[in-house]
This record gives sequence, C-alpha cells and structure tokens, in this order.
Amino acid sequence: MNKQLKFISRTVFGMFLILFFSVTMIQFVSADELRSNELNARTVMNGYKIERGSILVDGEPIAYSTPSGDEYRFVRQYSDGALYAPITGYFSHSQGMTGIESSMNRDLSGTGDAQFFTRIMQTLTGVEPQGSSVELTIDAAAQQAAATAMEGFEGAVVAIDPSTGRIRALYSTPSFDPNTLSSNSDAEIITNYRQLEEDPSQPLQNRATGGDLYHPGSVYKLVTAAAAIESGAATPSTEFDNPTQLSLPQSSAVMHNSTRQACGTGAKATLQQALVFSCNIPIAEMAMGMDRNEVSEMANAFGFGQDITIPNPVTPSEAPAPMDDAQVALSSIGQLDVRVTPLQMAMVSAGIANDGEVMTPQLVDRVITPDLRVEKEYAPETFSQPISQETADALTGMMEHGVSDPGAYAANAAIPGVRVAGKTGTAENGTDDAGNERPYTLWFTGFAPADDPEIAVAVVIADGGGEAYGFEGGSYELPTAVGKQVMEAVLSE
Repeated sequence: MNKQLKFISRTVFGMFLILFFSVTMIQFVSADELRSNELNARTVMNGYKIERGSILVDGEPIAYSTPSGDEYRFVRQYSDGALYAPITGYFSHSQGMTGIESSMNRDLSGTGDAQFFTRIMQTLTGVEPQGSSVELTIDAAAQQAAATAMEGFEGAVVAIDPSTGRIRALYSTPSFDPNTLSSNSDAEIITNYRQLEEDPSQPLQNRATGGDLYHPGSVYKLVTAAAAIESGAATPSTEFDNPTQLSLPQSSAVMHNSTRQACGTGAKATLQQALVFSCNIPIAEMAMGMDRNEVSEMANAFGFGQDITIPNPVTPSEAPAPMDDAQVALSSIGQLDVRVTPLQMAMVSAGIANDGEVMTPQLVDRVITPDLRVEKEYAPETFSQPISQETADALTGMMEHGVSDPGAYAANAAIPGVRVAGKTGTAENGTDDAGNERPYTLWFTGFAPADDPEIAVAVVIADGGGEAYGFEGGSYELPTAVGKQVMEAVLSE
C-alpha cells in the first residue's frame, strides 16, 4: 500500500513540475512571441482600446488611427495604402496583423517594455493611453519611383543605403489596399480578404522579402565571382576557355551562353568579359575549378540561409551545396536550386558597394512617444564581412564596365554624370506541363555612385515582363530601367 502511495505521490509531483514548467514558459519565455503572433485575436482586440501609434515616412503618417464612434473606439487608416502595404502590412480585428503592424505591435500599441513608465504616468495623470509612433527608414521619393517604374509588372524592388543598411525603398507588386481590411465591419473585412486571397495575382504575397522566391540567374554570378576572387582562384583578367557550348560532367546536359555563341571573339574569355556580357560558360568553368562548396559558402556569408528580420521576417534565400560538378556549374550561374529574395540580392550589391561589409538591413529608424520623445533609435549594425575591400574593389570595377562598356547588358542603368555599377540577370524557370518553356525572370542589381555609393538596388520582374512584352522582355531593358529610376530618385535629393 505504501509503495502505491509513493508512486502516486511521485507521479502527481512530477505532473506538478511539468505544469509549473509549462506555465513558466508561457508566462515568461514565450509571452512576447505569443503576444506578437498575428493570429492572436486578443492582442488585436486589445489594440483597439487605445489610440494606436502612427507609422511615419519622412515625418508623415502613412498609417494612423482615428476615432470611430463605435465599440472599437478607433479605426486604422492608411494613406497611399497600396504603395506602402508591403511594408506596413495591415491591422485587422478579424484577420490579425502583418508587416510593421505586427513586428512593431508592442510599440505601436503602447505595451512595450520601454513604455512601462509612460503607462504609469498616463495612469497617474488620467491621460488616455496612446501608442508610440514608428519612423521608418523609407525614402518617400524612392518608394514612389519604384512603384511608378514597376507599374504593369509583377515583381519587386528593394533599395538599401550600403553604409548603414537603412532600407530606402521596398515595393512589391501587385499590391493591395490595407484599408479594405481595417474597417470595423467583420463581414466586410472577411469578404475583402477572401477576394485578395483568391486573386490569382496574389497581392498579399510580399515578393520583396518572401513568397515563392526566384531563381537569380546571372545576378548570382556576383557571388560566384566574389568567391573566386576572395579565394585567389581568379582575378578580373583571368582567362578561361571560350567554347560555344559546354558538356557538363557526369551529365547529359549541355550549357550555352545566352547568345548561343562564344563569349566574344577570342579563344579565351576573361572573368570581366563574362560578367559584362553575362556569359555562362566561363563562369561555370571557373566554378568547377574551385572547391565544390566555395560559392555556396560565400552565399551564406552574404546572408543566404540565415534568418533575417528587418524587423519584418524575411524568407531565407537558398544556395544549397552542390553534389557534383554538373550542379556546381548550374548553381554558379544562379540556376538549379538557388533561389533568392530581392532583399538578399540588394544585400549582395550593398556589401560590394560598402568595401565588402554587409550591414544589417533595417526598416525602422526610431520609435517616438506620444509626447514626441525619441524612445528608441536603431543604430547601424554589421551583418557580415564576406569579402575584403580588395575583392569589393575588383567586383565594383567589373560592374562599372557592365554599365559603361559598349554593348554592355546593363547599359540602360547609366545615369549621366554618375558612375554606376550594375549587373543584369535572366533566370530560366523550366517547362510547364505541356513542355513549353516558362517565361524568364528578369533581374537587375547595382549601386551608385560607384566611387561613393549612396544607394544599392535589386529589381526583379516576373514572366518576362508579362503580356505587354509578350512574356519575352529582356533583363537589359526592363529591370535596368527600373533600377535607374530608383537610384536617380535618391541621388537627386
């Protein structure tokens, strides 16, 4: 009998310890994560009890709360909603919250740790509680330039200040109007959300930082070249065999350059020629002569495969280690299993522009209290140093030639009186169920001025530019023109 009582006592005590541990985890360890979860309806509903702080761009509110005169007390409103939706997300009492509304929710709702004493003072003085405002790093002119240049396309633009990591533009299209999800009518919100969710153009998908990701194509050659130069395997003037086609080892696949011809007229082609004219074969030959993991490790150093928040979450880009030489060749030109976000490609260009140092990308500049005190300020932080200044200088020089040389593919990115560095990319996407080749994904990435960089950009356009271009637009005409307009918007200020 005593043995049974001891067993029961120990079991109950063990269950008590498990329960105590679980409650502790929920109340203390996981509390912030649970509060910020976009599916937590209580958090959203509590947010309507106070006047939520504004989201600001250049000091002007792009998201703000106004009295509603109903049980919710306030309603969330968005000026230029579709322009900033990929950044702000939405705040909805039936659909939760996304974007900055979610990632900065505790500050916007006035429940952050830094606002503890502010809440006490408001209680003592009888002042109505109010959330803090969040000032973004976005440049309104650059954001508008991105939206205007991308009109009619599907894709995204990201622009970063190379020396600080401050994101100056982040735009995804097609976009949506978050006002349609922020009314105080649940029925209206649900109807609008269902329409957005069923829209085949997927406007709720943020193509700048997530979604299905894209093959980078030839813009990934910057990573391959960085790995080669940094390891000592090549310099811009290193020459490679220049055939019209390359049979891949241990494979029946044959690689061609985009022109189906050799890279230039000589028997050899340099690394610089291969980048300027986006030739596949010399790049693949170079990669196969290196350690098999060299390029994927360089990609990881630039941020591929890593969890990044800006503070909105970013889907990690992918650059798996190749299994054989054929995979080395294909992945070196941004095909096979390599997939990226435009944010990640902007980080690559920004790192090259910043002497090889990649800064942590950041969307938030500071948090401001209702009485206009700066509550939090976000200082620049180093993310990684994947390459040396010497390697960055070599890459910059080749990217400049990619814009300025006669016949260079990125020539459309040239800005009069400004030295521009750039690289185009055209990514293949395989065939559909009928065996027809899917439209290409078009890329441009670069920075300006090349000698004193102020802005780095990445542009992606899906489906070869869409129906208006017969799904066959070129990477040297469409995304380069977009990148130029965004860079000009920043440089003209």
